[in-house]
Amino acid sequence: MPSLTRSPWHILWVFMRLGLTSFGGPVAHLGYFRTEFVERRRWLDDRSYADLVALCQFLPGPASSQVGMAVGLARGGWAGMLAAWVGFTLPSALALIVFAQLLQQGMLAGAAGALHGLKVVAVAVVAQAVWGMGKVLCPDRPRVALAVLAAALTLLLPVASAQVGAIVVCGVLGRLWLHLPGQQAVVHLPHRVSRRAGGVALILFALLLLGLPLLVAATDSPLVATLDAFYRAGALVFGGGHVVLPLLQTAVVPGGAVSSTDFLAGYGAAQAVPGPLFTFAAYLGAVMRPEVSGLGGWAGGLVCLVAIFLPAALLVVGALPFWDAWRQRSAVQSALAGVNAGVVGILLAALVHPVATSALLSLTDAALAAAAVLLLVGLRWPPLVVVALAALTGWGLVPL
Repeated sequence: MPSLTRSPWHILWVFMRLGLTSFGGPVAHLGYFRTEFVERRRWLDDRSYADLVALCQFLPGPASSQVGMAVGLARGGWAGMLAAWVGFTLPSALALIVFAQLLQQGMLAGAAGALHGLKVVAVAVVAQAVWGMGKVLCPDRPRVALAVLAAALTLLLPVASAQVGAIVVCGVLGRLWLHLPGQQAVVHLPHRVSRRAGGVALILFALLLLGLPLLVAATDSPLVATLDAFYRAGALVFGGGHVVLPLLQTAVVPGGAVSSTDFLAGYGAAQAVPGPLFTFAAYLGAVMRPEVSGLGGWAGGLVCLVAIFLPAALLVVGALPFWDAWRQRSAVQSALAGVNAGVVGILLAALVHPVATSALLSLTDAALAAAAVLLLVGLRWPPLVVVALAALTGWGLVPL
């Protein structure tokens, strides 16, 4: 392979191109990455890339973004890691912040129907995610049972702590009930992280996860509470970007920081932009009411963006030096399988409430959502096209 070292500016440019063109969600992103880094640029071989993907799917957080961070770290050190994240994340984050600003300034007031169409298409997108993730992560009756248990817990107790509890319960039950073979280690994983640096990153991850709630209780600060909510969402999301929806909804909607209408409209808009779905956090930060959250506007969008991605970065850095040993333990694989089944259940609960209950207000809405599901799942149309059609259809269906 060519020399490992690459300029951070070069890495930024490469990932910026991907951030502007990578539509289709995390699975599609991983395909774009393989084409770019394995086939075209030969920055990694297939074995190294497969191992990076396995690691990032094992960790909580946005898998495709974590793969990008690890590639940037391997090619350009710490500056390369930052450049990779900025390049891949910023295009969609800026687009969503602009959308939030237009919404707040009333420049989209005449597009109430289009906004309603975005809410309806969110139902189809989440349904597609539940179906796809369920087929892969719940292939047998025990894992289906865990998913149903997690959905029931989340619907009966609609608070963030119930979602976290459901993940923990499913992980414990998976460890006890599921017996899966451990994976053989794949060597040749390039990284520049010592075990000491990895340990420091894991300690910092845990300190923030446990310390921010204590700081919220001690200060009663809405700003700290917002940072805690977004950091916790980024730290506890397994299974892909769609699973962040219920965690963020319970964090910002019940307290009045973001209205349910604005929340679902933004989630629908997030399907129309390239890059990682976690940039939905930038939209929420920008559309928040400052008197409730302590944030808002451009600053709020960027702060919430960093808060939700920070745990993903710390986990990648922390896990790289230890991954080969961890992945061979069957107990870890069984617990993770239980966790993954649990997150399918949490996402199923979010599909029922608040997504469907807030967006489907009539039989016409239900028909539009069903048509969007058909286009996404049955005909495999690109999400960008389906979102655009739903917005245009909603504009014609909802009185202005």
